[in-house]
Amino acid sequence: MPWMEADPLNALEIERAVAILRSGGLVAFPTETVYGLGARALDPMALARIFAAKGRPATHPLIAHVLGQKDARALTTEWSAATERLAAAFWPGPLTLVVPRGEQVPLALTGGGSSVGLRAPAHPMARALIQGLGEPIAAPSANRYQTLSPTTAAHVAASLGDRVDLILDGGPCSSGIESTVVDMTGNTPRILRSGALDFPTLAAVEPALVDASPVALALAPGAAHTAPGMDRRHYAPRTELVVAASREAAIAEARARIRDGQRVGLLLVEGADRAAIPENVRLRALTADPRAYAHDLFAALHDLDEGDADALDVILVEPVPAGPAWRAIADRLRRASELP
Repeated sequence: MPWMEADPLNALEIERAVAILRSGGLVAFPTETVYGLGARALDPMALARIFAAKGRPATHPLIAHVLGQKDARALTTEWSAATERLAAAFWPGPLTLVVPRGEQVPLALTGGGSSVGLRAPAHPMARALIQGLGEPIAAPSANRYQTLSPTTAAHVAASLGDRVDLILDGGPCSSGIESTVVDMTGNTPRILRSGALDFPTLAAVEPALVDASPVALALAPGAAHTAPGMDRRHYAPRTELVVAASREAAIAEARARIRDGQRVGLLLVEGADRAAIPENVRLRALTADPRAYAHDLFAALHDLDEGDADALDVILVEPVPAGPAWRAIADRLRRASELP
């Protein structure tokens, strides 16, 4: 597939991407969260290509990306005062608002459900693409279903290959973790998926907000999901990933596995005693700052998960600290460790 190192202000590059989208094609592009796999949000045939490329079940909704509130209002039957407050405070940015679906919104976009997820991204390349197209762009993460999210163009190419018509390379994503998803369809706004915006930050603007993200949703087989990223297993590498009970437990397990002849990756928070870490382990140590950790998490997991000849048998992970700032990271690690 063509791969372009794009300047968001380069009109010719954006025009090429827009032309592909208008023809029903797929364009991968960067947002501030992760790379998205874009298609026209109101074109059911284009949306079908997204599901086919990712291997994603049709019951899983896609997020429609817009420039702002004006475009968002056209896609819903209700834009409440609380929705307006959150959008005014955090758009453009890493916040997805789930609102009642408008009649013009295809059921293919919503996974067959009655609500639609909307977001106004902040990345200049994403905004240039939406503006050039002149209509919403549906864009789940640009990777195969349930696998590691892509935070660079190289991650997209490795996961999707020729399933995408064009990859726009905008460098590493600044956040590195997906948007926070808030359900606005009920009487009380609820966080369905933790993400780049944490609960205290959102609650400062909307005090009625409830964090429902830790609750496991009981979905009947084939039922429409309310939001993307709701599977128990998600964001997972090919390699088995195990979140240990502590740093010490992760290191001890690494030693035991190496003695058994396994190839081991170890993901720690910076500060571990290097003398305690086995020599033959493939180590990645991320900073103890939650924003920086989130930025580097998927890149570190992609790095540990790559390769066939020297593929690892297991990735052992030190648990991250407790607290709202780490909740989205803990969520990604927990679901990446779920067995298929």
